[in-house]
Amino acid sequence: MQEFSQRIIAIISAIPIGKVATYGQIAAMAGQPRSARQVARLLHSSSNKYDLPWHRVINAQGGISLTGSQAEKQRKKLLDEGIEISSADRIDLTVFQWQPNRDD
Repeated sequence: MQEFSQRIIAIISAIPIGKVATYGQIAAMAGQPRSARQVARLLHSSSNKYDLPWHRVINAQGGISLTGSQAEKQRKKLLDEGIEISSADRIDLTVFQWQPNRDD
């Protein structure tokens, strides 16, 4: 596995319960800030293999990018962890976004 993918997996694995990170945030933390789509692809293909907390990864607007039953599953997992989702289906990133330098 390439180094960038390994960094992505390590970062996603480190997102604590009750926090979220955006695709772009993870890409930037892994050293390639313009690779949010690669983060999404890796999540799609490797979440089960590496037992990643995929549900803690959201889009830059604080929303769930998945659709249908997968979106509902993500929503439930986030709510179960105490993450609030507004009536507009948004998560307040000022409250729930993982900031490793402050949250560790």
